[in-house]
Amino acid sequence: MSTPVTRRDEIAAGLDDVRRRIADAAAAAGRSGDDVTLVVVTKFFPASDVRLLAELGVTDVGENRHPEAGDKLAECGAFGDLGLRWHFIGGLQSNKAAAVGSYADVVESVDRVKLVNALNRGAHERSHEIDVLLQVSLDPPGREGRAGADARELPALADAVDAAGMLRLRGLMAIAPLGEEPRAAFDRLAEVRASFVAERPDATWLSAGMSNDFEAAIGAGATHVRVGSAILGARPEIK
Repeated sequence: MSTPVTRRDEIAAGLDDVRRRIADAAAAAGRSGDDVTLVVVTKFFPASDVRLLAELGVTDVGENRHPEAGDKLAECGAFGDLGLRWHFIGGLQSNKAAAVGSYADVVESVDRVKLVNALNRGAHERSHEIDVLLQVSLDPPGREGRAGADARELPALADAVDAAGMLRLRGLMAIAPLGEEPRAAFDRLAEVRASFVAERPDATWLSAGMSNDFEAAIGAGATHVRVGSAILGARPEIK
């Protein structure tokens, strides 16, 4: 009689495959896989999966909805219990930014100055500095649903983060546009990043790539990839 496959087995298999793909993509780009941080996206998945990920050596998890993110972190225990860094990776509303700042370790989706002060207030509530990435848009101007700042807006946005007392500017984040070959979009991102890092040499993080395109992102220099379904499977339906 065969042994039933457990949820831990499923997650471990997904992790092994993604870690292999990261290593292969990094090697193809002349990089080390150790230079790429895997952020496992746990949107809609239960806190029990987050605990299994921590047991399997995952260090970073990503959430993109408030208040689900805060509720899940609380369900997983007090801050630091699992040794995880919690990334907020979704679009951020200014009226929710302070709340997100009160629990997130990393906020990857800062795309306008209005968010900065609110995040800073939330960080003060927790007395904990937040690592910040500026989200840059790779979509053409005027596209419906366009998220992220224009590359020309990045210097002013970076200055606002620098002026906030509890935020640390770490780098950039982007999402490949729908309907475009990802590598072409990520090559544009690499050019934006090169100009940005020339002015801010400490802001070297580049979060790009998801389950379907993270190899292309690694080839273009991504230091962080955000992967959910390739590890955890299809997202459960939320009723």
